[in-house]
Amino acid sequence: MRIAIMGSGGVGGYVGVRLAAAGEDVTFIARGAHLAAIRERGLRIESALGDLTLSPAAATDDPATVGPVDLVIFAVKLYDTEAAAEAARALIGPATGVVTLQNGVDSVAVLSSVLGAGHVIGGVAHIASTIAAPGLIRHTGTLARLQVGELEGGHSERVAALSEALDRAGVDHQVSDDIARDIWAKMVFLATFSGLTALTRLPIGPIREDPETRALYEAGLTEALAVAHARGIALPADFVARTLTRTDQLPAAMKSSLLHDLENGRRLELPWLSGAIVRMGAELGIATPIHGFIATALKLHAEGAG
Repeated sequence: MRIAIMGSGGVGGYVGVRLAAAGEDVTFIARGAHLAAIRERGLRIESALGDLTLSPAAATDDPATVGPVDLVIFAVKLYDTEAAAEAARALIGPATGVVTLQNGVDSVAVLSSVLGAGHVIGGVAHIASTIAAPGLIRHTGTLARLQVGELEGGHSERVAALSEALDRAGVDHQVSDDIARDIWAKMVFLATFSGLTALTRLPIGPIREDPETRALYEAGLTEALAVAHARGIALPADFVARTLTRTDQLPAAMKSSLLHDLENGRRLELPWLSGAIVRMGAELGIATPIHGFIATALKLHAEGAG
């Protein structure tokens, strides 16, 4: 299978290296120092699930040099979605699938409008991984699980082919019959988790252990769940309790990508996480004071250090 990784950072880089090592024809779309390092030394993963170096690794900053592929794994930062989708046109053939592994809930609509809804496959990535240095992806903990599925549900040959490739690569995954629900399940968790870790500049351990910050976390989950329900998403009524239980099982040192970006002076995905919960809550008449505070307190950092 010919695969292009559009956005070769923590998620795209991790998945792409695993797929390439299993024999898939993978090209990484990257830029800057990360691209230069991949070209010079390959792309390396540090992970409790097994370190891996892919060298040489095919990499470029120009999708037009790659041409149409069977599958695009779309994993750019949310603020780059529109521009990257336009650039990805060069990768699209009549049968190309584009699976988005981005955060938030907006990417499916954006990709559908630019590339055509028939090409888009929904996806969710449950993994804590970042670019630790140019050419190096560092995976924290042992959770590295994908969910993929057709937007209208059901099964398809292209999702089955992706699932088989992920099996060969040893990547834990699930083919979902309701990917919109799964995308929202991550959104409810991630908007709250990322917002509070970035707001406090702390990993999840201290936040969940302190009664008052734990209460803030629970309230943020409850707000986001109310927005999901108002959008017609069928998440269970006990979703918050289940999420708290799962949060207690996370590594205490786990940070969000939002916090990593804040610490490194990079632009934040804030408008598409807590900011989106606030925006949709206002549209639906649902109060979102926790996410409103997160979005307001962090907004002066949202464009990065410049």
